[in-house]
Amino acid sequence: MIRSDTQLQGLEHAEQMGLNRQKVLNAFDCLDQAVHAQIIPGGVASVTRRGYTITYTTGSASIRTEQHMPVQLNTCYDCASLTKVVVTLPLVLQLIERGRLRLDDTVANYLPSFATAGKAAVTVGQLLTHTAGLKPFMNLHAHGWTREEMLARVLAEPLGHEPGTQVVYSDLGFIVLGQLAELLHEQPLEQAAERHVLMPLGMMSSGFRPLQQLSPSAPTESIFAPTEWSEDAQAYRVGTVHDENASAMGGVSGHAGLFSTVQDLSRYALMWLNEGVSSDGVRILSPATVRAAIRSHTDALASGNRGLGWVLKGDSFDASGDLMSSKSYGHTGFTGTSLYVEPEYGLTVVLLTNRVHYGRSQSVAPLRACFHNAILGCLNEQ
Repeated sequence: MIRSDTQLQGLEHAEQMGLNRQKVLNAFDCLDQAVHAQIIPGGVASVTRRGYTITYTTGSASIRTEQHMPVQLNTCYDCASLTKVVVTLPLVLQLIERGRLRLDDTVANYLPSFATAGKAAVTVGQLLTHTAGLKPFMNLHAHGWTREEMLARVLAEPLGHEPGTQVVYSDLGFIVLGQLAELLHEQPLEQAAERHVLMPLGMMSSGFRPLQQLSPSAPTESIFAPTEWSEDAQAYRVGTVHDENASAMGGVSGHAGLFSTVQDLSRYALMWLNEGVSSDGVRILSPATVRAAIRSHTDALASGNRGLGWVLKGDSFDASGDLMSSKSYGHTGFTGTSLYVEPEYGLTVVLLTNRVHYGRSQSVAPLRACFHNAILGCLNEQ
């Protein structure tokens, strides 16, 4: 049963997309049920195939009873760790394409202070595949440090285990990669992202620190999906990054900080599906680069299955569900976001929710898997 507070666009293209129309409705019902069960306050999804797109919005961006804010196609979400694959990954891959960087280069070759505490041999490739031996996380935000002091602390942090022996998902690795991208692109990460990724792809609603782009009179709560309640501010976070470390860094980091919409992220996913070319014909990455990034670089390790940046089928962080093929790849964000590409069947799936609006203990892992299963179950033909 489709809810009354929903928007469905593009269903008329289901046949051209090789999808069963009724099953598409059933797939979106997964999202409605999650809203009804108060797993998410609302969400927006996009499915692309064969040049067509079906989008669906449901529920509210906020649980505040005094102001109902239905989710819209242009509702902007805190992407959290999607930042890793939408911003930092392509910036690093572009450097490799230009001959400025190699996967086997040591990080310390470019950031000498990284060589401390036994990290001299850690490579760029190990950072991208989460096999560098770095700890998953560290509290950078509670000490009153400047951005420069926080970045220096990350570079000096000792290893958690021997490099190349385990896949351990690490924010720290992508904070370092963000610094590396800034250094070699010779401009701040925020500007490099806009110049080399977001603008060429026409992702006009995406970026870091989005409140700075708005006029003072703009109604922020009708644009951004609020994330978690802040006890300090006695308000929900609206248009400011949820990740505490990224927030303390001024809202810009290699691991988190990007805000985007379902339409923009679908454009990004299609670029990957099309082996580096946007839907407008703009080349962002070469086919060779894309293929290198989406193959497994951790085959010998039982602890995970990672491409360059991407989560591959069978990894412990894999949210693809049961029916996507072994060629599928994607990523998730802590706030409740996800982006998946399925080359075997030529489709992309983006799902944006602000599940932390109900508190960070709320899990959308089953929802992601069930929704992806239902979308793959819509296929009528290869």
